[in-house]
Amino acid sequence: MTRLAALGASLTALTLALTSQAAIASQVAMAAQDAPPATPAPAPAPAPAQAAAETAPATASAMGSERSGPNRRFTGADLFDLAIAADPQISPDGSRIAYVRRSNDIMTDRARSAIWLIDTRTGEEVPITGTMTGAFSPRWSPDGSRLAFVSTEGGSAQLWVRWMENGESVQLTGLPSSPGSIAWSPDGNSIAYSMMVEDSGLQLGSQPAGKPEGAEWAAPLEIHDLITYRADGAGYLKPGFEKIFLVPATGGAPRQLTFGPYHDGGPLAWSQDGDTIYFGANRNADWQTDPVEGEIWALDIASGALTQLTTRDGPDSGPAVSPDGRLIAYTGFDDAGRAYENADLYVMNADGSNVRQLTENWDFSPEGLIWDADGRAVYAQYDIGGETRVARIGLDGSIRDAATGLSGGGLDRPYTGGSFSVAENDAVAFTGGTPLRPAEVQLARRGDTRILTDLNRTLREVKALGEVRKITASSSFDGQQIDGWLTLPPGYREGQRVPLILEIHGGPFAAYGPHFASDNQLYAAAGYAVLSANPRGSTSYGEAFANGIDKAYPGNDYFDLMSIVDRAVELGIADENALFVTGGSGGGALTSWIVGKTDRFKAAATQKPVINWTTQALTSDGAAYFGPYWIGAQPWEDPEAFWKVSPLSLVGNVETPTLVVVGSEDYRTPVSESEQYYTALRLRGVPTALVKVPGASHGGIAARPSQSAAKAAAILAWFDRYRTGWTRPPATGTN
Repeated sequence: MTRLAALGASLTALTLALTSQAAIASQVAMAAQDAPPATPAPAPAPAPAQAAAETAPATASAMGSERSGPNRRFTGADLFDLAIAADPQISPDGSRIAYVRRSNDIMTDRARSAIWLIDTRTGEEVPITGTMTGAFSPRWSPDGSRLAFVSTEGGSAQLWVRWMENGESVQLTGLPSSPGSIAWSPDGNSIAYSMMVEDSGLQLGSQPAGKPEGAEWAAPLEIHDLITYRADGAGYLKPGFEKIFLVPATGGAPRQLTFGPYHDGGPLAWSQDGDTIYFGANRNADWQTDPVEGEIWALDIASGALTQLTTRDGPDSGPAVSPDGRLIAYTGFDDAGRAYENADLYVMNADGSNVRQLTENWDFSPEGLIWDADGRAVYAQYDIGGETRVARIGLDGSIRDAATGLSGGGLDRPYTGGSFSVAENDAVAFTGGTPLRPAEVQLARRGDTRILTDLNRTLREVKALGEVRKITASSSFDGQQIDGWLTLPPGYREGQRVPLILEIHGGPFAAYGPHFASDNQLYAAAGYAVLSANPRGSTSYGEAFANGIDKAYPGNDYFDLMSIVDRAVELGIADENALFVTGGSGGGALTSWIVGKTDRFKAAATQKPVINWTTQALTSDGAAYFGPYWIGAQPWEDPEAFWKVSPLSLVGNVETPTLVVVGSEDYRTPVSESEQYYTALRLRGVPTALVKVPGASHGGIAARPSQSAAKAAAILAWFDRYRTGWTRPPATGTN
């Protein structure tokens, strides 16, 4: 729970429930895109090669071309050919890795997910889910003989188990909602999971009685009484709460374990004796208005009794139980009312006593805790300088890297990210890539790292991608070092000056790094250099650097961005007479701020921006959070504080042609933010256009390949339209 609010990523500490619901909805939406309407009749299991062919989505390259030769430039059509590895789960003995392979289907214009299995010794790959549609969340049983996963086979997300020896897969559940946070019991006899349980919600009257048979009346009224009644990626939320369930690992009736008007989410962790499940939740009566809160709870499975193990004012989450069952590791921080806090790693006894902080002087945020098999250390993922690593954090306070080069924060932009798992022999399976290669499954052990997959080999062999270089600059504001990565046009020649696009990350509490980015490669293929920078406010540079924008965003990050643009010019790469700027979410807010501060850029494209902090705070899916934590007040308490950091306050200065782009179902930075800005620019006579991405959420604006390609093409067309800039025509009138 390190990113308290991320406009361009996930709102991870808004509430545990909101995050879980949106994440599950996103996974299910991706997985269910090609789900058939009903479960097909059973068929013999295909051979691995046959299964692979049957599950392979149609791609752009598979369609063929009438060209006389291959197109060496990266194009929007190539997005259909991209694949990425995610969620690698190594077996307890380290012999196999199950992972999620995500690829795009040109016929449905959607991503598909399937589970594949890798032999870590030979590197041989076989499909696990065969002809199933939409499979994700693989989790090994404690003895490695079975693999649990979620699949949308049959039309809805259900829990399945595969017996590895005979290859049989069995559907365990018939649930109304998708299961999440899958966790095997230590004896392998049960599986715990979380699931949304709907309730009736607030009832206020009803339609008149006596509806005639065959009459067609309007739909019933929609009644909402939650502060967060809609969430980006999940849409309008149905009344209900996330609860914890238990189901026999061989099938049977699930049993609900937690109750009450609170969200009880994952991850879930079992005690070694199998009697207790630990989880993190905000079970306070004011959970809606105190979003930065959460405690670790112990659930007695037999009685259903709950024991609160932590008590701080702040979010404690992610419990992990030591191999001997004596200790619980978790992450958390004290709520200081700031927009960003580093999480720290803590260890306590299983009864909540003897709390110890292991990362007090470590200025990074550990996530995804996994105990070492010897119980003397905890593995955790963290970001540093725009890169992601896995650290082994000892109970004695020692910290060393166990894996580097993690990647997987997305395909369109070069965010930090990735995921990992650890075997009993300390082998670390993770997703890792390079600026020219999307995330693959990799294996690190005893200082040696191997890449086990090659999901985009054909694309890499055919396409000439733009080289990516790291550059640094000293901020003109206070001299702090600002990192950035320049993606150069393919075939770039030293000394050649080219037009530059400043591409600003969202968050703003997030970070770019040396990771593959399809947007950047599309821009580079069109002849632009693309600068992805980490101004103050970015994570992975320590808590103080991130909080350099606390209660002042946008603010001095503007000077950081202008300084690194100047550096790109100084290096002889950027043409100072051909500068352009774009960014999404937090980057959209900064784009709109920048064009209100300077006329240096020939054109701009602000994507899903925050424009007016008053309306943002009261209409987004983070209403309980943005005012108190980002501005320091509610809009009616200090309206001037909201206005002075709103890009709309600077719209009277804008003379830069500015495109406005937003998803039509964006609930993080709602569509009304973009519409305000577009209308204001139109009223001022500044060249603008409003581009809506139909059906797209904030986090899913690039989810469908055709829309991702079209969005990039629209931005490039806008920049080309104003390649030489724009001058306001002289006013005309009559005397």
